[in-house]
Amino acid sequence: MYNEKVLKIFENPQNAGALRGANASGKVGNVQCGDIMQVFIKVDDGVITDARFKTFGCVSAIAASDVACELIKGKTLDQALALSNQDVVNFLGGLPAPKIHCSVLAKEAIEAAIKDFRKKEARRNRTATVTTKSTTSSVSTKKCDC
Repeated sequence: MYNEKVLKIFENPQNAGALRGANASGKVGNVQCGDIMQVFIKVDDGVITDARFKTFGCVSAIAASDVACELIKGKTLDQALALSNQDVVNFLGGLPAPKIHCSVLAKEAIEAAIKDFRKKEARRNRTATVTTKSTTSSVSTKKCDC
């Protein structure tokens, strides 16, 4: 059912486990098959410097998660978003038709992690702006009674 490459990646995934220092993660699942994928990313200066995964699922789910993480390393967020499930399938040398959804889940987990990163980044930027404005404001509005 699975080709040799898929089995080799499943048996020895290079990107399995939580990522220490991750600054975002995304978790997706498929109720029908029971697969759950969580992808962790570390982003520095807009580039994904590392990616890892935790997956509860079948051979295809684990292999697709591992490959997707490998394919986004060194990519900008927009380049990572351009990754297609077909890119994952092609890298694996194919998946059985009933297992293609695993590559879709891997792509969706990456999208969720990037969405999480951008949400946190926007929050940090808003906080930095508010802090800067309030600091500037409090300095400029204080009256010296010396």
